[in-house]
Amino acid sequence: MAGFKFSVDMHVHSKFSTRPSQWILQKIGCPESFTEPLDLYNIARARGMDMVTITDHNTIDGALEIAHLPGTFISEEITTYFPEDKCKLHVLAYHISESQHDDIQRCRENLFDLVPYLREQGIVHVLAHPLFAVNDRLTPAHFEQALLLFDVFEENGTRDARQNKTLRDIITKLTPMDIERMSNTYGIKPHGDVPWEKGLTGGSDDHSSLNIARMYTRFTGGPCINSVLDGVVNHTCAPAGTPATPRTMAHNLYGIGYQFYCSRTGNMRPEVSEHLCFRFLKSILAPGEEKKPTLSSFFQRLIGRGKATLHREYGPSDSVQELLLKEAGDIIAHDPTLMRIAQGNVNDVVELEKEWARFVSLAANRVLSEFADRTLNSVLGANLFDVFHSIGSAGSLYALLAPYFVGYDLFSSERSFSRECMARFQHKKSSRTGDDLKIAHFTDTFDEINGVARTIRQQLKMVARHGKDMTVITCGANADVPGAVSFTPVGRFSVPEYPEITLSYPPFLEMLTHCFEQEYDCILAATPGPVGLAALAISRILKLPFHGTYHTAFPEYVGAFTEDAALEDGCWRYVSWFYNQMQVIYAPSEATKFELADKGIDPEKIVTYPRGVDTDRFHPDKRNGFFNQFDVGSRTKLLYVGRVSREKGLDVLAESFRKAVKMRDGLQLIVVGDGPYLKEMQRILRGMPVTFTGVLKGEPLAQAYASADLFVFPSATDTFGNVVLEAQSSGLPVIVTDKGGPAENVLPNETGLIVPADNPDSLLRAIIHMVDTPERIEYMRLKARAHVEKRTFDATFLKTWEIFGSHVAA
Repeated sequence: MAGFKFSVDMHVHSKFSTRPSQWILQKIGCPESFTEPLDLYNIARARGMDMVTITDHNTIDGALEIAHLPGTFISEEITTYFPEDKCKLHVLAYHISESQHDDIQRCRENLFDLVPYLREQGIVHVLAHPLFAVNDRLTPAHFEQALLLFDVFEENGTRDARQNKTLRDIITKLTPMDIERMSNTYGIKPHGDVPWEKGLTGGSDDHSSLNIARMYTRFTGGPCINSVLDGVVNHTCAPAGTPATPRTMAHNLYGIGYQFYCSRTGNMRPEVSEHLCFRFLKSILAPGEEKKPTLSSFFQRLIGRGKATLHREYGPSDSVQELLLKEAGDIIAHDPTLMRIAQGNVNDVVELEKEWARFVSLAANRVLSEFADRTLNSVLGANLFDVFHSIGSAGSLYALLAPYFVGYDLFSSERSFSRECMARFQHKKSSRTGDDLKIAHFTDTFDEINGVARTIRQQLKMVARHGKDMTVITCGANADVPGAVSFTPVGRFSVPEYPEITLSYPPFLEMLTHCFEQEYDCILAATPGPVGLAALAISRILKLPFHGTYHTAFPEYVGAFTEDAALEDGCWRYVSWFYNQMQVIYAPSEATKFELADKGIDPEKIVTYPRGVDTDRFHPDKRNGFFNQFDVGSRTKLLYVGRVSREKGLDVLAESFRKAVKMRDGLQLIVVGDGPYLKEMQRILRGMPVTFTGVLKGEPLAQAYASADLFVFPSATDTFGNVVLEAQSSGLPVIVTDKGGPAENVLPNETGLIVPADNPDSLLRAIIHMVDTPERIEYMRLKARAHVEKRTFDATFLKTWEIFGSHVAA
């Protein structure tokens, strides 16, 4: 049988494992594993393992139960410690006797006692998951000492591909110089004649019976214990199989919880046990198990007794658990793949893991959408009791999703630690520059016609032009440009009486998975809506820096829309809370920076950043009589471009213009844009020399700017005012207010005039002054163009990216 290849899962646990449970398992009150040793043996053999061993924590009871069966050997997983700080390691010991097990238990408290004993006894041993911090005390120094003490290391089936690859890269590229450096540093003599040559094994580290043999070790020779031991000692064996993802860990946690309740539940009525949801749970969380708990009991224990429910919203008998049962049944019944699983026709554990994640996401999305609708309606209705009640109910769903949050949190920490260890051997600098920065830019607005969306789209063009790495993440939008990813919303909410304000609820688990897989360096939020909140949560779970750009004075917009001071104040409280969660806030102007500080946001976090304009697109040379098509003749053309809404100060502009046309002939107001104030503004200015062009884009917009005579922007709520730069780039003098960011983009009395905000008479005087001095308009035309010529998109984008990089590194 020489040359025959056989497989062994070198790391799997039975019900005898005594390893302390993860906190989520403690929360739901079940042990890590309760798989019977014989069941474990049968599953492993059914999954192609030629030999079987059980490596329970600090016990061989499970291995002894199957020791009489063919192709088995006795093993255990030893918990040991660095004596100085109790950093915990797990060591796999193979083919041991009962007396050796007893000796191991006596010396395992000190790593430096355990390892010599294993060597003296000739016990073949492997360091399990060497880059996993078992008790959160593992450091690169501990790992380097382990490289001197151990000869063989495990690629682990509960760890992700990144961690296993890092281990493999370090192990296979060790040099004599590395060993000498570490030996001199720690005063430890390296083991073996060629200590830089190490071996690797693979094991599933399964605690739930779902992933037995997901990872395993391939050996050469005949399927016997001698071939196993020789393969490990001589480094001729090799790890094989599929590494884990956070979804794997979550699937295991759900499976452990489900199987635990199966073990505690007696027989049920057939009409209950054959419920579609029960059959689905059995097939996806416990293939091969026969007992079934009540689903409501499972959810109740998992979520926690005493949690807030949907009692008030859905009636006295409709709890969170019952709502989930109702939604779950509907999802399964209408999904062909999930129905195949419920019928027991899917056995591949990787597919089951993927489909369970999809199922949980679908169920959670449906219920969370209901919660969000009720919460927002309660906020708008000022019903604080319902607000807190709905939030409490959402907390119950958070507990249900906790296994995924735990998985992503843990795996993110491990990736960070793996990079830190790799840097020890690659001599990488710990600081980051903008050249290798990878940003996820979250926004609630991308399709809309507003300054935020235009800015983000322009940034994407600059990213592509300059070879930077930024992905825009949004929800419910048309991702029609490279670099944008739009997720399908799980629900939408339109503000009553203001349908133009629509919020899309993002599919949180899908966004979380995307960000984990893409390995972003920083989360950047452009808006504080549902997508922005998802960005905040993802940054916390993945332990990424959370930065934000402040674009829009949303609370002031809300105040202008609703004329409700209390609601505006409430919005400011929320905005202040949201931005205070960030490490860095990028403000487009000093005025905005001061305003945010006044609203309670830590000024130490706020950094101003430059904004640019497309000086090629917006150019005086495009003056071509564009407005002739609107029959305005040779009148002096006052131009406004932007959203047609009251918060832009258009009521002030309308009042000023009505007075101006009575004082001077030959004036024409041109309004470019659309919005909720359009009809009212048309009514107010009926009979006046006013042209409403609607929305203009591209070349028509550029020609409109250049063909006007004076740009008037009365807004007091803009944080920056892109249109003010576009107008000056087109050779237009501008009139802006003294409140907000636009005033910082004007050279007073050189490129334009600055007037008091919300003051129709001051705006009127500025218009009359400019109209009466055409020579000053011509002077300001030249000055305006010269003022912005160096503020190109390219120059300001590169400067902004440099600022991003410096603060992520910090």
